[in-house]
Amino acid sequence: MKYDYLIVGAGFAGSVMAERLASQLDKKVLVVEKRNHIAGNAFDEYDEHGILVHRYGPHIFHTNSKEVFEYLSQFTEWIPYEHRVLAKIGDELYPIPINRITINKLYKLDLKTDEEVKEYFESVKEKRFPILNSEDIIVNQVGKDLFEKFFKHYTKKQWNLEPSELSPSVCGRIPVRTNDDCRYFTDRYQFMPKDGYTKMFKKMLNHKN
Repeated sequence: MKYDYLIVGAGFAGSVMAERLASQLDKKVLVVEKRNHIAGNAFDEYDEHGILVHRYGPHIFHTNSKEVFEYLSQFTEWIPYEHRVLAKIGDELYPIPINRITINKLYKLDLKTDEEVKEYFESVKEKRFPILNSEDIIVNQVGKDLFEKFFKHYTKKQWNLEPSELSPSVCGRIPVRTNDDCRYFTDRYQFMPKDGYTKMFKKMLNHKN
């Protein structure tokens, strides 16, 4: 068979490109993948206990784009899901990303407005310049104590690397909030594919071309 396009990789980028070329332009597409499965790092499968497991770490779908959401909705139904994370310090649990609830509970304060929380961060943060690593970016936002309580040991446990050894973008992608929103993401569309990502990709790639 002759193909119009060769796409390397069956993850999000490759699969979406293949589907668009096949369905919108009626092109013949060959998709090649070095792994033994589709869906890239979003690949999921059921384990021996019947639990759907994300093999490369959790992938939580969130976007502000109506176009992206409606496009993927062609290939999956959705389960509403808002990711919320609690960090344990001693015997207590605190919302992460750090927000007004975190600050008030941790330091026994009674900050009521966004402005008061901003003023608190201003009073404790340490100015770091240039920002060279993940420690710099967090200390520059919330100071040393919050950095040590919420970030320092996590990165060591997760990647066996100190925050000072990680790019600023790693910890910098975690927001710091002044309100009491405890959701990890604030995007308009927050869902999980009802039957998993792999099933969604399978439907996306199930085209005669």
